[in-house]
Amino acid sequence: MQWTLVIPLKPLTRAKSRLSDTAADELRPGLALAFAQDTVAAALACPAVRDVAVVTDDALAGRELAALGARIVSDEPQGGLNAALAHGAATVRTARPESPVAALNADLPALRPLELSRVLDAAAEFPRAFLADAAAIGTTLLAATPHSELLPAFGTDSRARHRASGAMELRLDAVDSVRQDVDTGADLRTALALGVGRYTAAVSAGLLIPGS
Repeated sequence: MQWTLVIPLKPLTRAKSRLSDTAADELRPGLALAFAQDTVAAALACPAVRDVAVVTDDALAGRELAALGARIVSDEPQGGLNAALAHGAATVRTARPESPVAALNADLPALRPLELSRVLDAAAEFPRAFLADAAAIGTTLLAATPHSELLPAFGTDSRARHRASGAMELRLDAVDSVRQDVDTGADLRTALALGVGRYTAAVSAGLLIPGS
């Protein structure tokens, strides 16, 4: 099964505010873009991925991610994360109604293509499935096979919300790179220890990261 991934990205100037202990205001947009670039690059290298649609209205991010091979979808609903994901999935299925779609966080700088493939292969066994984040509270990936709606419920306690919605929780070992999103300095330290992509590595090299 070849998946289309839908990756949401808010305007870079408003991204990653919780990294204030690690990166100054003027540096966080570049860090958020680097996370997204590494996420998209790894996703496009995944053997289970057909293509990637990034939902964003950020002009710089759109240019840079399109250059990597992503399709850019305008965030027409302007209604937050879940509305953007639903719009992205609907846009994909307008062109290809039978396409399996999966929502993926934009802040997975350590993402490994083969680990992502393992997750998507497991998700293919269920109408809807999700992977919890490293903190076991949120969600980093939500998948819907053909004839199933994505029904995203990201946000606070999204792990519990996706489980309550009927999505199957994927309990897989050795997929740490797919679980490790980055919201805080501690998250970034963990991602760096896993091994981040070249964009995040370049931006992070100039940061004084607490505890590193």
